[in-house]
Amino acid sequence: MAQFDVDAMLKRYQERAGAVKDRPLPPVAGEDRKRLIEQAEIDYTDFALIGSAAWAVEEGKLVLRIPLGGPG
Repeated sequence: MAQFDVDAMLKRYQERAGAVKDRPLPPVAGEDRKRLIEQAEIDYTDFALIGSAAWAVEEGKLVLRIPLGGPG
């Protein structure tokens, strides 16, 4: 079984967030364009949150701590 590299996984999520942010929209208009933009915003948020996580192994489980902003 291959070793699981959490840091590499988090880096892939950071790269995916950047790719979503930078990807051009296809030539669509109207409701389809709106849906693509909304989905891109959701994808970016998901990937960016996971990509910014700190991690630890606690009681045999991978724990991701995701900063949600604010003080502390």
